[in-house]
This record gives sequence, structure tokens and C-alpha cells, in this order.
Amino acid sequence: IRKQNVRFIIEDRQAKKEDLVVVRLKDWKYEDPEGEVLKVIGKSTDSEAQTHAILEEFSLPYVFSYKVEQETSSIKKEPDLEKYREDQTSKLTFTIDPEDAKDFDDALSFKKLEDSSLEVGVHIADVSHYVKTKTELDKEAFFRATSVYLADRVVPMLPEKLSNDLCSLNPREKKNVFSVFFVFSKNHKISNKRFCKSLIISNERFSYEEAQHIIESKEKTIPAEKTIPAEKTILGKEKKVNQNLFEAIKQLYSISKSLKKEREEKGSIFFNKEEIRFDVDKKGNPVGYKIKKQKEANFLIEEFMLLANKAVATKIKEHTRTGVYRVHDLPDEKKLVEIERFIKNLGYNNRLVNAKNINKEINNLLKSCEGKPEKNVIDMMVIRAMSKAKYSSQNIGHFGLKFENYSHFTSPIRRYPDLMVHRILFSILKKEKFHDKDIEEKCLHCSQREEL
Repeated sequence: IRKQNVRFIIEDRQAKKEDLVVVRLKDWKYEDPEGEVLKVIGKSTDSEAQTHAILEEFSLPYVFSYKVEQETSSIKKEPDLEKYREDQTSKLTFTIDPEDAKDFDDALSFKKLEDSSLEVGVHIADVSHYVKTKTELDKEAFFRATSVYLADRVVPMLPEKLSNDLCSLNPREKKNVFSVFFVFSKNHKISNKRFCKSLIISNERFSYEEAQHIIESKEKTIPAEKTIPAEKTILGKEKKVNQNLFEAIKQLYSISKSLKKEREEKGSIFFNKEEIRFDVDKKGNPVGYKIKKQKEANFLIEEFMLLANKAVATKIKEHTRTGVYRVHDLPDEKKLVEIERFIKNLGYNNRLVNAKNINKEINNLLKSCEGKPEKNVIDMMVIRAMSKAKYSSQNIGHFGLKFENYSHFTSPIRRYPDLMVHRILFSILKKEKFHDKDIEEKCLHCSQREEL
């Protein structure tokens, strides 16, 4: 019951004074309702119990059932070269993620071809290899639909054995992945692309800070203060990057700049995003924060993930009527009118209502207020004018990205729709029919869980 100051009459004595509890409403005949204690969370003075109470409030399960744990423990660990899976373990492959990442969904591979073109592989954890339909594990993953990230922990969609071990693309370990390979010509245009399941080995794990240092300094040695520390209290060690990895990051950054420029020309909307990360002590109490801006290393990864998502969505649309798309509708016109009125008082003449190219006009506005005191207010007004992106089997395109076809394919460890997309794509590769009469209901459920 979302109502404050409600006093429940409880007959049983399992809960004690100052306990945080989960209560089921039994009856409400009189002023105070009768309740039954379903679970004792812990003492209200305990920070861990307070966190669990928040998770309970938003129906975020923080433990897995015995059946799910049993299924997980029985999953075979060693990957193998099954049918439909290619051996790509000899390809130069690496990951770039936040310094504090625990699971690694995606990796990039890089290879120079004989005709001077470049092959780039986008490799995504093959969760569908381990999580089979109609199992307890799959049912639980679908119910959760997404991993939830808090300041001091993650409430995962999958058990840790899968999210942090079997499916995580940890360095120097053989891993099952779903791959999209792109061949780029000298002018960074895509000349070929193909899809397959693969077996890879990540040669190196980079943090965004490490990759950023390589891009900015053009040096192969990363100083200790910018490397990934073994523990939070211990300084990292100087890292020497071999020539092949160094060259790969440089070339991939160059391609990503071209991809970003092309998106901008076609109308993708760009917000200059800042991310707040909280530092917490051992008891989970916030003790500080950091503001992180997206830099070139972030854009490098983002561009290739967007490219893979778009390619997969296009492939699905071309081959089957059943798809799971990430869609984004046009902005709210009334809110665009409000923005125009507001910015006019600040001296802006941008016209958003009935604009021939609304995406271009929004980008022009966001650029023109860059570095000015009103930037945050205008950014927030534009974001609130936007429709909410959601999952749907009906493809209406993605307004914000200006993509006709877009799916989520690149994070199946933490998003159930990505797992659905993997299954659909694999059925296409096997030339089998894929049908799910409940697919739109599943998309709606995943969208609702995301909004919690």
C-alpha cells in the first residue's frame, strides 16, 4: 500500500520492534488494517536492511530461488565448437569498459585484410547458449527483465555464475559469443557485413580511462595512475600496450569518428551527457561523488554498439515478421511549443514546431546553448519533450537516433530484450521459422520493468 503512516495490526510475534518487514494486507474492516508478516528484512537501523527495503518496495528481487540456483550450477562451464560456431580465437580482441565493471557484455576484434580494408568484429556474450527457453532460469530472467544498478551494488538479471563468469568476456578466457563482422574500406565505408556465433579469447581488458590515454597521448605506455587498480586502496601498475593493440585502438577510434559524423549528418540527436558516480563506504553510506563526462573512448564503443544494433535490426526486418525493436516516437508537440516560448525569452530563435528537419533543429539548439548558464535547463526541457523509448514488435523506427531499424542486441547479460533478439537472429541464421504469439506482451513487460 503506497500510503504513509498506516499502522497495521499484526497478530504473530515473529517481528520485533524496529524491524523492517514486508506485510500482506489481510483485512481492513476498521480504522487500522490487519496484516500478516511475510518477511523480516532486518533492523531499521541497519543500512543493508534499508537497502533491501527499497528493493522490496520496487519489487526488485535480490536473491534467486533454489530452482534457479540449481539450474545454474548444472550448466557446463567449458565452451566448445558446436555447429554454427566459428573459431575466432586467433583474432586480436579486447574489451573497453568502466574501471569498476564486473561483467563484460561486449568485445571488439580488429584485423587488417590483404586489400587494405579493415575487418571489425563486434562480439556479444552468447547468453542464449546458456539460458534456454522455458527453464526456471529463463522465467526468472524474463520476470526481472533488466539488471538494476545502485550506488553500491547491482541487482542482476542473471545469477553471478553467468553474469560475472560464464557469459562475461573476461580476458584470456575462451568465451561463446554472437558476432557481427563489418568490413570497412579505406574511406571507412562498410563494404560487407555478416553474422555468426563465435568462440573468442579477449587478449586484453581496457578501462575507458586507459583507452582514452592511448587516444589522447598516442603513447603505448599507460601510467599507473590511469590503469585499473587491483583493489580500490591500491594504485594500479604501469601498463605497456603492444603495437597491435595500440594500432587497433587508433584505427577503431578513427572509424568511430566517421560513424559519429555520419550519424550527425543524418540527424541523430546528441546530448553532452554527464554521469554521476557515488563513492560509498563499507556500510554502503555515500561519502562522495564523481562527475564523469563521456570522452572519445566512450564514443568509440558507443558507435560500434549502435552500428551492431542497427545491423541486427535490419537483418531481422529483412528475414522475418517477428522482431523485438527498440523504438522511439516523435516528441510531444505541446512541449516543443513550451520550449520555443521559453528559449525566445533567452534570445534564441530556434524553430522546433513544424520544422522541416526537427532533429537538425534540436541539435542546433543543444549546440548553441553549450557552455551557457541555461544549458542544463534547456537540456532537461528537450529530454522531457521526447517520447520514452520502448520495446515493441511493431517497428516505427528510432526518432532520437534517426534509425529506420534499431534493436537492442549488445547487452544480453543485463537486458532480456537483447536475449530475445539473439534467439530471433539465430533462428534466421539456421533458416528456421521463429514465432512467438506473446512477443508484444513480452516487449510491454520489459518496457515496464525498465521504467521502475
